[in-house]
Amino acid sequence: MKVKNLNDYRVRRHLRLRQKLQGTAERPRMSVFVSNQHLYVQFIDDGAAKTLAAVSTLDAGLKGQKLNVATAKQLGALAAQAAQEKGIAAVVFDRGGFAYRGRLQALADAARAGGLKF
Repeated sequence: MKVKNLNDYRVRRHLRLRQKLQGTAERPRMSVFVSNQHLYVQFIDDGAAKTLAAVSTLDAGLKGQKLNVATAKQLGALAAQAAQEKGIAAVVFDRGGFAYRGRLQALADAARAGGLKF
């Protein structure tokens, strides 16, 4: 696969990460996707191929806010709350090929502070 742009690099990093990460019913995969305007978080059981819970900046509490570190922290807290409602205490963090800094790091730290174990 010839790499043509930055998104291709990200997809290749994500495929490399997915070879090592596997979500289970006891410890689902916390998958994060970052677009230009929104952040999306899903808790996925790869064994059953099901999404157990999902939150994003499109949800009612965060809709219309500018995408920055503060919004990512709020989304991390909402993700931890949604996971606990579904009985999820521990997760495998899948950064989706994105760099672990800035918004993504703030989201992960807030999720940890909300009670999720990585």
